[in-house]
Amino acid sequence: MALSVGSKAPGFTLKSKSASGLSDVSLPAGKNTVLLFFPLAFTGVCTQELCDITAGLSSYSDLNAEVIGISVDSPFAQEAWAQKEKIGITLVSDLNKETTKAYDVLFPGLAGIGDTSARAAFVIDKNGVIQYSEQTATPKDLPNFEAVKAKLAELA
Repeated sequence: MALSVGSKAPGFTLKSKSASGLSDVSLPAGKNTVLLFFPLAFTGVCTQELCDITAGLSSYSDLNAEVIGISVDSPFAQEAWAQKEKIGITLVSDLNKETTKAYDVLFPGLAGIGDTSARAAFVIDKNGVIQYSEQTATPKDLPNFEAVKAKLAELA
């Protein structure tokens, strides 16, 4: 069960890969943030979700929010996927699953291939407090992005 609204968001520093190399990405301080946990790069529903978010990224920036995608894939796989699908949000690798576990969104034994992140969305306010928390019923279900945007609008 995902961390609940009102909880302090666990901090993290995870690796992201871009053309310029590996970099550290941390939970932004003083900024509203949407964290999107997703099971695996190069899969149908995850590709749809992240491409849809990329297409509508301006609606999140208009609400003064940063969007970060987190999965247990390596940063190298994430970069290849982002390039192939033209995904424009920051993707970070939780290869050791520590952040996934800290947010309590570990999905055990996905399709018999191992533990991954469940599909989940969190809105974290400028003070690092979770204002919206949703883990979908199955990895095939998408979060309620209208509810995410509504919460961000309240925080703006």
